[in-house]
Amino acid sequence: MTEPGHPKLPEVRQVCPGETHLLCRCGRSSTLPDCPAGCTDGLLLQPARQQLLLLCLCGLSARMPYCDGSHSPPAKGLGARWQRFTKGD
Repeated sequence: MTEPGHPKLPEVRQVCPGETHLLCRCGRSSTLPDCPAGCTDGLLLQPARQQLLLLCLCGLSARMPYCDGSHSPPAKGLGARWQRFTKGD
């Protein structure tokens, strides 16, 4: 669960050949990054090779279902970007 004031970070999902994934492209699914069964607007993904995907969980990405970093405000410099991945005091 996401704490108040903290962004919802993306999901890293490993997909493999032979699997089928229905991924949300509109950002309104209650089960992000997945689309509910029967949705006609989802992205049907049937991977040809094993790979890792970075999938949006916040619904703000312009590249749904893939994360584009929209969940985090811009940060200047490497130090500020690195702090996003460390726990603050």
